[in-house]
Amino acid sequence: MRVVAEFVETLKQLFENPYLLAVGLLAGSILAAWLVELVIARTLVAAAARTKTDVDDAIVEILRRPVFLSIVFFGLDQAAKKLPLAENFAHPIDAALETIVIIIWSMAVVRVGNVLLQSLSARSRPRSVLQPTTLPVFDIFLKTMVTGAALYFVFLAWKIDLTAWLASAGIIGVAVGFAAKDTLANLFSGIFIIADGSYKVKDWIVLDNELRGEVTRIGIRSTRILTPDDVEINVPNAVIGNAQLINESGGPYPRQRVRILASVAYGSDVDKAREVLLSVTEDAPHILAHPAPAARFMAMGDSGLHFELWVWINEPAMREQVIDDLTTRVYKALNAARIEIPFPKHDVYIRQMPGAMPVPRQPPPG
Repeated sequence: MRVVAEFVETLKQLFENPYLLAVGLLAGSILAAWLVELVIARTLVAAAARTKTDVDDAIVEILRRPVFLSIVFFGLDQAAKKLPLAENFAHPIDAALETIVIIIWSMAVVRVGNVLLQSLSARSRPRSVLQPTTLPVFDIFLKTMVTGAALYFVFLAWKIDLTAWLASAGIIGVAVGFAAKDTLANLFSGIFIIADGSYKVKDWIVLDNELRGEVTRIGIRSTRILTPDDVEINVPNAVIGNAQLINESGGPYPRQRVRILASVAYGSDVDKAREVLLSVTEDAPHILAHPAPAARFMAMGDSGLHFELWVWINEPAMREQVIDDLTTRVYKALNAARIEIPFPKHDVYIRQMPGAMPVPRQPPPG
């Protein structure tokens, strides 16, 4: 009995030691988090793997880490409260840990929301509100709502009275409006761009007849454009909203016309030149049969006769490749047909060769 009593007394002393108790609570929370992770892996992950869809697999995978970290931070909070040094810092420690947990779960909610939105948009009907083209709008609203809710709970964690903030919301709103006018302009421009439907993801657009590329993402602040050089450029939405935009993928049909410029020398047979230009389109890749290719005599220039070969393509990404292929075919065909390709010529008249004696001027008559 004496041994048991000594053992109980030793345990009592150990539990009365705040540092050992804090370490025990932290170790217990890590163990509990590991057990919960094991249960999730054996039950939820296995159940999600047996379903036909991948949505539940993605959601379970997203929520595993926040659950694990939440249990660990809860144990860390309880362990911090047992330390004597934490008496004066109990509230800041609690608020800091709660803030971290709020951020972790906010990010998880955004990721889960994105998975659900993408799944619903992929299975949407023609008249559904949620479409792949309107997906960025719902994504923006989701992130805005989650961010607002997260800020609200962070204020509550730090015990900040929101009444005074709401009372001075007008002044703060004006100050924030001036300080973040560019950010707000990009935000509203992004909403208007998506609402107007001027372009969507996977469209090929041209900005101010300079920047051309494929839209890869429409975000809250900017739009990502992948150029033909495989360079991704982030363009602020406010810049796109104020720019002249050409949507090559828009309109009733996705096709677009490509012009190939060609010139022949004066004196060439115009009809034969037109036939040669049309002949290069036979068996050319990426060219549509309807509308049919056309050759147009456009102008009589300073050095030659200017023609344009018009063809239609269905994929804007093939524009540069088609231009290269047809330009090569036109050059070879004109040479094969012995049609001269002109180039600028200038006649130079030399009044006096260098080193020659100057020609004396004749006096005027009378």
